[in-house]
Amino acid sequence: MIRALVAAWKLARALAHAFAGLATILFVFPRLPQAQRDARVQAWARRMLQLLGVGLQLHGQPPAAGPMRLVANHISWLDILVMHAARHCRFVSKADVKHWPLIGTLATGAGTLYIERESRRDAMRVVHQMAQRLQAGDVLAVFPEGTTSDGVDLLPFHANLIQAAVSADAPVQPVALQFIDTRSGGTSLAPCYIGDDTLVGSVWRTLTGEPVTAVVSYGTPQRAQGRDRRAWAADLRQAVQQLRATGRV
Repeated sequence: MIRALVAAWKLARALAHAFAGLATILFVFPRLPQAQRDARVQAWARRMLQLLGVGLQLHGQPPAAGPMRLVANHISWLDILVMHAARHCRFVSKADVKHWPLIGTLATGAGTLYIERESRRDAMRVVHQMAQRLQAGDVLAVFPEGTTSDGVDLLPFHANLIQAAVSADAPVQPVALQFIDTRSGGTSLAPCYIGDDTLVGSVWRTLTGEPVTAVVSYGTPQRAQGRDRRAWAADLRQAVQQLRATGRV
């Protein structure tokens, strides 16, 4: 009962913070330059993790500036928050998210690019858009697995999500995400969002479970160096796997 009450309190404060973020996007962002918007997003994400009771631990060196493509494994609904808190970046997301109440506005305000996954033509449009953003010096992030996994193993990386870096001749930095039990240091599956999990169920399990820390490990940036997107995607997957095992690559 006590855990449920504490979880409800955390959730109420997180919702209030989300609506405060919405107000900032609607009324403050139009007057701010992009650099200040990015800083506000990172600070907002860090505060949200604190309100949810999720710790943050960083290894390696986040990119100081773009152009840079970040590729990370995908475990949880927390992943985007965690990566924004570690280092602001633009995400590529399915188009449905744009129309979700509250979340869609927050994602758009944070600079998300949207893609219709079922449309090959739209996929090509977004590849060109991503290449343009990289050429403009942005830091873009994708989850090349295409969906969430349990974090124990990695799914194959979709090569089409690497194409923009090839087209823009931009570096790609592998990033490994893990969630650990804050007290024991062991792997935590509480934040996982896979299979039959519902978003509400995963959120509640995270809030009522043992304290969790998100671990973000940044690897060494790499360039294509003659590799096509499929070969590069396979090598990046191996790099993320090694980061998860050792914390460095």
